[in-house]
Amino acid sequence: MKRVHVAAAVIRGTDGKILIARRADSQHQGGLWEFPGGKVEAGESVEAALGRELKEELGILVQAARPLIKVQHDYPDKHVLLDVWEVSAFTGEPHGAEGQPLAWVSPRELADYAFPEANQPIVTAARLPDQYLITPDGLETPELLRGIQKAIAGGIKLVSLRAPNGYDPKYRDLAVDATGLCAGKAQLMLKGPLEWLGDFPSAGWHLTAAQLRKYAAKGRPLPKDRWLAASCHNAEELALAEQMDVDFVTLSPVLPTQTHPDTQPLGWDQAQRLIANFSKPVFLLGGLGPDDRQQVWSIGGQGVAGIRAFWPQA
Repeated sequence: MKRVHVAAAVIRGTDGKILIARRADSQHQGGLWEFPGGKVEAGESVEAALGRELKEELGILVQAARPLIKVQHDYPDKHVLLDVWEVSAFTGEPHGAEGQPLAWVSPRELADYAFPEANQPIVTAARLPDQYLITPDGLETPELLRGIQKAIAGGIKLVSLRAPNGYDPKYRDLAVDATGLCAGKAQLMLKGPLEWLGDFPSAGWHLTAAQLRKYAAKGRPLPKDRWLAASCHNAEELALAEQMDVDFVTLSPVLPTQTHPDTQPLGWDQAQRLIANFSKPVFLLGGLGPDDRQQVWSIGGQGVAGIRAFWPQA
């Protein structure tokens, strides 16, 4: 079955809300909500297709857009490749030019709308930021908490509380304090044994590669309203993350790093190949900083994860 190439847009208003449209009942997956867009014609670039479709469907002209995520999905009756771009600037007032109902919703509210199955990773990508802070090793608790507070004040929206020494009671106390700091401002991702999951209901969970190997066959350990992430380093681990139905992953190391000097880095080409075969958001990690986001987006990544690059300097 030939794969249908579709260009779709996550259109963000100046207030951060996202525009979605309801599919006509007569269409494939009719009655569900979707991100506007349409089929890429033969010989047409994705950008050109996106511009044409949004003009026809919504009456707007795209001024600024960048790649967000590519999703391959196989329905029983149709195979699709959704080539999704984030549109951050446009002219014109969006309206349902084909009679379709529209809604502007906050990223958080996207989870309340029914989308086709293929759109689920797009909903996730639209809700996630493009920077993921991982806390550094070896800091005393007060310094660590001050750093998290400062990072959040500086705009960080996703924080992983690193647990280098494993299942330490001190980490649990730290997690309680970090949960308070992040409440309502940033999404906190914790690490540790899955037995702790019930103790931190507002936190997401970031699995190690070892946990992926151990638990992937058992499926997702968290309900869909809590974020689940995993650390991946190769195609095998990405396949396990897919099996476990995680929401997003980190893929590392892309470049040589001080933290793991002996690890062979993936390099940009290999990272791009791995992302191309994985239909969920990927943060690239290892030797990267905020200035690398453009390159990460160009190869299909969600954004950059990092320790030193995002940790506020004292």
